[in-house]
Amino acid sequence: MARLVQDHDPDRICCATDENWRPDWRVELIETYKTHRTEPGSLQQQTDAEVSRQVAIIYGLLALCGIQVIGHPEYEAEDVIGTLTARAPGPVAIVSGDRDLFQLVRDPDVWVLYPKRGVSVVDRVDEAFIEKKFGIPGRAYLDYAVLRGDASDGLPGVRGIGEKIAASLVTKYGSIESILEAAEDTKRQGVVIQKVRADLDYLRRAVQVVTIATDLPLPDEDLTRSRGEPHESVHPLAKGFGLTNVVDGLIESLNRDG
Repeated sequence: MARLVQDHDPDRICCATDENWRPDWRVELIETYKTHRTEPGSLQQQTDAEVSRQVAIIYGLLALCGIQVIGHPEYEAEDVIGTLTARAPGPVAIVSGDRDLFQLVRDPDVWVLYPKRGVSVVDRVDEAFIEKKFGIPGRAYLDYAVLRGDASDGLPGVRGIGEKIAASLVTKYGSIESILEAAEDTKRQGVVIQKVRADLDYLRRAVQVVTIATDLPLPDEDLTRSRGEPHESVHPLAKGFGLTNVVDGLIESLNRDG
């Protein structure tokens, strides 16, 4: 966080958290959603066990430094980010290694800082980046992701359609809605459109699962960047956990001008 504030000098800051990283309503739509992460011994299970006791400490220190952490019941952090982005009064830089958030990119106001080496080296993902990287229109990442699927999230995608065919479909039809309309028209023939037609039910459900919420009833919060001295308890707390240097670095970054 200190490095991000130093490099990008934001006026407003917020951290989003998963209140539920595998919401029931998404699982009801596609039962394989993140299923592999629930298996005993999975990386998700190991990570949860390792960091769960640390999270409360980290969030508490952020709050004492004036940085809010926001979540919402039965939703993931990406949905909180989507909602806060839709509400934002100015440009938004989203920092995340989750490519699903590429669907929120809107030039010139919303871009993603995608980590390559920590947060010291990031890709600035705007519409031009998406067009070059995936061969699709800059605002069509959602449509592309639904068709292609994502094995890391337990989403198989449309059977027989990989990245290249997904990109060609999105480029040809422009949106998932137009692709669905074309597939529902039985007069249309062709191997690719028949593959879509065979998986229409999955496709409709996947759209709901993959689409990031932008209208959660989050309370209005003041996300203005904190400057000045933090809460007096932050220093002894940071010292107790051996985090004096990193917390001091964050406070210094928050107070730096330009």
